[in-house]
Amino acid sequence: MARVSATSTVLVNAAPDAVLAAVADYQKVRPEILTDNYSNYRVLSGGEGAGTVAAWKLQATKSRSREVEARVDVAGKTVIEKDANSSLVTNWTVAPAGTGCTVTVKTSWDGAGGVKGFFEKTFAPLGLRKIQDGVLAKLKTVVEQQA
Repeated sequence: MARVSATSTVLVNAAPDAVLAAVADYQKVRPEILTDNYSNYRVLSGGEGAGTVAAWKLQATKSRSREVEARVDVAGKTVIEKDANSSLVTNWTVAPAGTGCTVTVKTSWDGAGGVKGFFEKTFAPLGLRKIQDGVLAKLKTVVEQQA
């Protein structure tokens, strides 16, 4: 089994603290920025930052979907989502950049072995990056409108 990952970054013209707060807001902001790949989104407990538990269905392709139950932690400028149902971990990192900041989303998981693993490691990150790019674009719009 190899570790598989996908990473996307966006530049946001807003203060890093405001962007970090938006990323960690699972009650209001998160539902606004999810793309059509996400369904059945709900907050199970908490709603802002560490201690939040949120769940959703992620439709990665027509035939591949995943039920995620994300348990949220915050370490410095990184919001960490760990899926209770798998090895999936997503880190949302906010870093100052000029008058704004960058937001980098990195999702990783333990991939399959053998030939199936080769194809997963080759193609899954491409599809996931498209989904991440869509979510980050919506985050940028929402946060910049509020700034």
